[in-house]
Amino acid sequence: MLKVFCFALLALCALPAKLLAQDRYLASYAGFGGFQAPVWAAKDFGFFTKYGLNIDLVMIPGSTRGTQALLGNSTQFGQIDGTALITAINQGADLAIVSASLNKFPFSLVVQKNITKPADLAGKKVGIVAFGGAHEVSLVLALKEWNVPRQSVTLLASGPAANRLLALSSGAMDATLLAPPETGEAARMGLRTLAHMTDLKAAAFPMNAIATRRSFLEKNRDVVKRFLQAYSEGTHQFMTNKQKALALYNQRLKQKDASVVEETYKYFASTFSFPPRVSHGGMRIAIEMLAQRDPTAKLDPNVSKYVDERLLDELEREGLFKRLSEKN
Repeated sequence: MLKVFCFALLALCALPAKLLAQDRYLASYAGFGGFQAPVWAAKDFGFFTKYGLNIDLVMIPGSTRGTQALLGNSTQFGQIDGTALITAINQGADLAIVSASLNKFPFSLVVQKNITKPADLAGKKVGIVAFGGAHEVSLVLALKEWNVPRQSVTLLASGPAANRLLALSSGAMDATLLAPPETGEAARMGLRTLAHMTDLKAAAFPMNAIATRRSFLEKNRDVVKRFLQAYSEGTHQFMTNKQKALALYNQRLKQKDASVVEETYKYFASTFSFPPRVSHGGMRIAIEMLAQRDPTAKLDPNVSKYVDERLLDELEREGLFKRLSEKN
């Protein structure tokens, strides 16, 4: 019996890590836009399983809600834009940003036909997904750059992109921020794109930030490291394997128009960051913007207060990013 037990133990130890994973973790993403692809790819391409993780994905719209879910331990990882994370961490929240696969605003400002220049936005209603997130920040930055008084524009928290596109097409609002594939749909409906947020002087921004609780990171360092391995490999494969990426978009976006899917992939494949590191310049812009919006917040300008890159540095030293790049 002892020999049988020892043999069974050795066999168990020899099993791939993916078969030994038992703990289940939740990772959130913020909506159904094409820029959510990195965490979808890590899941749908099987990389979480490859690295021995049992990860389920849940959609939580808005950075504030995603941050609250992390703080409440409803989720263990979140693909969230940096606004609510920065504010929460500055206030002492047990959170850290450990990665980022998108470091610029992916939005375009789509408007009614009677709006032909930024000054025409004065007195108009502009739909955003929610207050306190990247939508609000990017629009406020744009208005400042265009010398359009913020108080002259009415912002409406209007939920998901599909709802805002419908409201715009029906005339219920004058403008809204959209990302591919909805920008393509808007163009086909005859709506005008007034500006691309990527063209802003302050376009750098931690849009797809991966965050977790610092306490979880310290107690489950290996879990977070394997998550980042899977996330990195998923991001890279999405960017370099067009056919798999298109199949993922077809499944996730439920988009029947092949040209829209193709346009969405073309846009984001060249926009994502690999290695998936946080842009320190983008973090500083976000911190400065949030500080201007609320001078009483007294935001710490030190990026290291918000970002923990130790595991990415470790993966860099181990050659993960180099191996993936050489494969391509």
